[in-house]
Parts: sequence; structure tokens; C-alpha cells
Amino acid sequence: MNIVVAIKHIPSIADDLPVKGVNVDFDSVDFVLNEFDEQSIEQAVLVKEAVGGTVTVVGVDLIGELDAVLHLALAKGADKAVKITGDDPAADSHQQAKWLSEAIKGMSADIVFAGVQASNDLDGQIGAMIAAYLDMPYIGGVSSVEVSGNTATVNKEFAGGVGAKYEAALPMVVGVQAASKPPRYAPISKVRQIAQSATIEKVAPTGEASAGITFKKMAPPVAAGHAEMIEGSSKEVAAKIVELLKSKGLA
Repeated sequence: MNIVVAIKHIPSIADDLPVKGVNVDFDSVDFVLNEFDEQSIEQAVLVKEAVGGTVTVVGVDLIGELDAVLHLALAKGADKAVKITGDDPAADSHQQAKWLSEAIKGMSADIVFAGVQASNDLDGQIGAMIAAYLDMPYIGGVSSVEVSGNTATVNKEFAGGVGAKYEAALPMVVGVQAASKPPRYAPISKVRQIAQSATIEKVAPTGEASAGITFKKMAPPVAAGHAEMIEGSSKEVAAKIVELLKSKGLA
């Protein structure tokens, strides 16, 4: 079983995100593995443990810091790591999906995993576009995957706690919402050991694609106005809110 996981490194959303030009100041933020891709890696390793095979992680190196994320993936159970030397922080989801799909084409993948979305933009398109470029079926919002022969059985989550089970012929692309089990912990010592010994294959970006969207301006939210705390009984508060809405011409 040849399993491929498309991953993405993103600015840590736990940090402040300073703006530089029309994008985030990438020199001032830490980059981490997208949390949904961490779930994808875990699900891929679980499939490998169940039916055998190899797990290859592949990502686009947008700013020259992908190695650390690839080392983490290897420490979590992946077997191979591939880096697309994009070196373009402005590359949108369409461009990244094209680069990833061109790299994956030569990997003879039986199943491709991708996080259902990235935590920094919540775009949710890369997995589906990879499937389109590879001419494979795609199911997103998946919470578990089982493979038997040339068929995958996936559980897909819908809004409101509704779920559905699908069977699809391989090869296919899966957008992982959550793995069957929580992602395994990789000790720092193991990550460092792998960083010293692992070989990361480099692939040049191939193909052009664009969402047709151009950033015109990016800026932190403007702080304006103030919050007013309304006190009193429920009736008094309701009356004050009505008067406030009337004063603003909203009622």
C-alpha cells in the first residue's frame, strides 16, 4: 500500500501575526504543522499498520522552514519525506495544489491523505483540487479510514452530528477532519535524531495555477469604539437596548 500525505506548514495562530506588505511578516512568526495534517499523518500511519505499506509525506516549502515539519512527520511514523522547493510565500491554494499533485503523480499513490483544511485560512480546497488534478475521487470531512484490498471505507462527518459511511475504489484522495485515534506524540529527542539522519527528497515545483485573486491590502483590525456594560434588571436592560437601537436608527 503506497500512502501519500500532503501536508502544510502554517504560521502559529497562537502567536501575534504582524503584517508586512500585503501578507504576514513570515520572518517574525513560528511555523508549525497544520493540525488537520497532523490528523492525516496519524490516519495514514494507522492504515499502514493495519495493511502494510509505506507513508510518504510531501509539502511545499514556502519560506525555507519545511524541514522541521517533515522531521516531525517522520518521527510520527512516516517513512519518506519530499519537499517541493516552492519558495513563494504568496502561493495560493490553487498553486500549491498544482505543485503537490504534479509531485504526487510520480509516486503511484494508492491513497492520498490531506487535512480537510488549514487552520490559518480555513480554505479547505487543497485536498479537493489535488483530487481534481489527479482525476481521483475525493471525500472530505472524514473521521476514520479502513482499507481492504482495493477499497477504502470512510466515515464522513456532517453538520449537526450526522455521519455517513462510504466505500470508494482506490486510488482516492481523503480530506481528514480527525483520525481514528489521537495523533501520537513524537518526543523531541526522536525528532532531533531524525533531523540528523533523515534524507529529504527535493522536488522542483511544476505547473502553474491561480485562484485569480490578488491581495490588495492586509492590515491589523482597527481598534475603534468601546463596549458599554448595561446593568439593571432584565426589563431595564431590554429597555435600554431598545433605546440604544433607536438612537442608532436601527429600530
